[in-house]
Amino acid sequence: MKIITIVGARPQFIKAATVSAAIKKAAEAGCDISEKLLHTGQHYDYNLSELIFSELHLPAPEWNLACKDSNTELISQAVEPVLQRESPDLVIVYGDTNSTLAGALAADSLHIPIAHVEAGLRSRNKQMVEEQNRIRTDRLSSLLFCPTYTAVENLRKENITEGVYHVGDVMYDAALRFTPAEQDTDVLSKLGVEPKQFVLTTIHRAETADDPAQLQSILLALQQTGSTVVLPLHPRTARTIAAAPQLKALINSSYNIKVIPPVGYIEMLLLERNASLILTDSGGVQKEAYFQRTPCVTLRRETEWTETVAAGWNSLAGTDTVDILTAVSRAKNGSVINDYGNGHAAERIVETIINL
Repeated sequence: MKIITIVGARPQFIKAATVSAAIKKAAEAGCDISEKLLHTGQHYDYNLSELIFSELHLPAPEWNLACKDSNTELISQAVEPVLQRESPDLVIVYGDTNSTLAGALAADSLHIPIAHVEAGLRSRNKQMVEEQNRIRTDRLSSLLFCPTYTAVENLRKENITEGVYHVGDVMYDAALRFTPAEQDTDVLSKLGVEPKQFVLTTIHRAETADDPAQLQSILLALQQTGSTVVLPLHPRTARTIAAAPQLKALINSSYNIKVIPPVGYIEMLLLERNASLILTDSGGVQKEAYFQRTPCVTLRRETEWTETVAAGWNSLAGTDTVDILTAVSRAKNGSVINDYGNGHAAERIVETIINL
């Protein structure tokens, strides 16, 4: 079986690392299965791409299309000739980015079966590009690998039941595999922070990162937390701040906010583990906060990871300054979540593909 895996953004690299390792293991055991990686180039910052590939031991992409921030249609047009020439038996896509939907559209146009890893997630906010991407990708996919039972139920409510499998969360696989067994606090010493004495923040979604007013509201809340805030700055967010004098002035006057470049995956896991609290608009970081048992405040009004809220680890604050500070004051540890599996989601995905 010949597989092409399509990735384009940091979260997909992390997810693909676990499944690619499982495919390699199956091939070494004698299974007739192979994989080539296609990188759309949607994320092109070194720390968001090359560094992640290196530290996760991902094979070098066979193709890098350098699409950067291109829209879905342009990415799909770039992907389709590769798939047509290679004629794989299966295309694997991950998550909910433009690259995800673009890969699915290109494969569907050529009648190539699609496996969607992280299928069935729903935030119920159809104005979000990510929500549109995941819904459309699920409609096109033959194999839908769900990380939670809630995701399976979401698909059932949409009359999608064929080819649906609850396998657990491949990001949980990755967290278990790549979090260092020994506590390495070199990243903390470089930043001059102590364990559990800082707040970690990430901001990257279009609806927040592209909106100066919402960014200002978030930054004001960070300024008023009374804690040291470590902010790995996503290129998209950096562009908005650079173009808005009031945001640059706010950052420069906020002595408690440490702005740093994007960090690699392993350093991010260490920051998440050692933070006292995480504030984020990222879906993946919400889960990673739970994996590291760190309370989280989500800078959105909805989440596709509803179990993190139900278990008490996560609260939804939006971008209003007062609401964020209220959520920060109430953040606490929660209860155990069983939905994410036992760290072998990738193996279950590959076993299912081989058996079918």
